Amino acid sequence: MPELPEVEVTRRSFASEITGAQIMAAVPGKPLRWPLGCSPAHLVGQRVRGVRRRGKYLLVDLSAGLLLVHLGMSGSLRFAPGLPPAGRHDHFDLVTSQGVLRLNDPRRFGAVVFAESEDAAVAQKLLGGLGLEPLSDAFTFEALRAGLRASRAPVKQVLLGGKVVVGVGNIYASEVLFLAGIRPTVAAAAIGDVRMRRLHQAIRDVLALAVEEGGSTLRNFSSASGNPGHFQLAARVYGRAGEPCLACGGAIHGLKQGQRSSFFCPRCQRP
Repeated sequence: MPELPEVEVTRRSFASEITGAQIMAAVPGKPLRWPLGCSPAHLVGQRVRGVRRRGKYLLVDLSAGLLLVHLGMSGSLRFAPGLPPAGRHDHFDLVTSQGVLRLNDPRRFGAVVFAESEDAAVAQKLLGGLGLEPLSDAFTFEALRAGLRASRAPVKQVLLGGKVVVGVGNIYASEVLFLAGIRPTVAAAAIGDVRMRRLHQAIRDVLALAVEEGGSTLRNFSSASGNPGHFQLAARVYGRAGEPCLACGGAIHGLKQGQRSSFFCPRCQRP
């Protein structure tokens, strides 16, 4: 699933190219996770003012309203002056004066949703419950500590939940907890201040590095310009069950948490 780094990489790969463009047509394909919420004709003639990100949503600001774009489990965007005819898994084209923005989504869990404003009910339903942005100034140690101390659930599950901090997906949660020396099964509320500070810094460091590396490409993710990510090549524990820990040489272990795979080093990550 595309997580915060992949979504941010996607945003950066087309935001400047589409800004200022006029929408010539909107062409939906097969139904996605949620309906568009307006007639495609309502978008025609509008200008793209810019592209932002909130959590795993891309916010395409228009001259009147905005589009909220979610990549779902398997989605990716392409933006180019000319694209071939839509294929089997291409489910939304935004045709503009500067190129075509196309959503490709084999599993159709993604979405493109129109809202009159960010305060509109449909936008608040999608964005209102999101936690702090981990690469923003608002993501302080104190805010993380307050959020984690309020839950006795395993810390990995709390990080994935997105209500305390957004975008720490499965790959990145395993890597973050390894750097912080915290086992994924530890209750969030039981983490002391010393390890909490390491966790706070690790979240920032891992996600920033992932963005720098173009995200992670495990199956088919690529940016809107078609470039794959490389962070997976730098993973220290994710996907390495049975392999030696790069820090201590012990074997990396794997386990299931909430039907997601977790990876950790029993020597380096204390319970």
